[in-house]
Amino acid sequence: MTDPVLVLIDHDRGTVGDETRQALAFSRACLPHAPVAAVVIGGAVPPTVSGADAIWHVRHVELDDYAPEAWGDALHQLAAAVSPSAIVATGTERGNEVLAHVAAIADEPFAANVLLATPGSPWRIRRARWGGSLLEDATVSAQLPILSCALHVYSGDLANAPAAREVSVAEFVPTLGPGAARTRVVDRVQIAEGITLTTAPVVVSGGRGVGSEEGFAAIEALAELLGAAVGCSRVVTNQGWRPHADQVGQTGKRVAPDLYIACGISGAIQHWVGMQAAKHVLAINTDPNAPMVTKADYAVIGDLHEIVPAIVEELRRRRA
Repeated sequence: MTDPVLVLIDHDRGTVGDETRQALAFSRACLPHAPVAAVVIGGAVPPTVSGADAIWHVRHVELDDYAPEAWGDALHQLAAAVSPSAIVATGTERGNEVLAHVAAIADEPFAANVLLATPGSPWRIRRARWGGSLLEDATVSAQLPILSCALHVYSGDLANAPAAREVSVAEFVPTLGPGAARTRVVDRVQIAEGITLTTAPVVVSGGRGVGSEEGFAAIEALAELLGAAVGCSRVVTNQGWRPHADQVGQTGKRVAPDLYIACGISGAIQHWVGMQAAKHVLAINTDPNAPMVTKADYAVIGDLHEIVPAIVEELRRRRA
């Protein structure tokens, strides 16, 4: 395979996160013989992208900020011009949204949340379905394979990427109509500072067992001492104890901390898929047979209303 793989670089005004690098690592691992061309859409100057053999900088007046329809149209036009072997993005909300637009324009299938891919006629893929509870082996027959890699499966470690060197940057100007960017980012509101749920190295989450909005005071105290973010299960948001922005799970955020502390969370599959990428899981629960307890690396069986304050007290004592 000599045709390049186009990898969409999801950036926020020039800042490239680890999630985008996961798509580069996926391409290197699954398509080792194909050159990797990073695609940066918008911006006056493309950000530095390590691990790519080349960079396409897509520029247009309608691409000054994220606009999913315009991004999809522009990426499709670039693909038509360079005839890539595949188009890849990380399976984030943005990555899946843009590739869905590309697939609709190209009238090709779109395979989301791919774990493994083997090129051929047809391509063979394995992907996560039903929130990660099912692995599907499938084939993709398409003139232009369009894939998003499953989030947090590839670490973004580009160990098999070429050594750091000067990478060529080519400019591409698509033809976009005045209504191409009818859906776009027009404003931003700062809703959080410092540690965020999706980037925190430690997450302390509470579930139904916390019992009330006031019950999260101990959870918040523990999170503050650990430099952690506070998360919760869906039932907590349904009860109005925490905002939806704190929800971890299939219909909430997906996190990958070094340590996930689940307090009073039963561990239903809908919640588990949101935190299954955590490196270590500590469960605090009264039920020794709860799914979260049986899957966790460590478990404390008991009342979280006694255990969490005790941990907080001991941490404060040691730090004093």
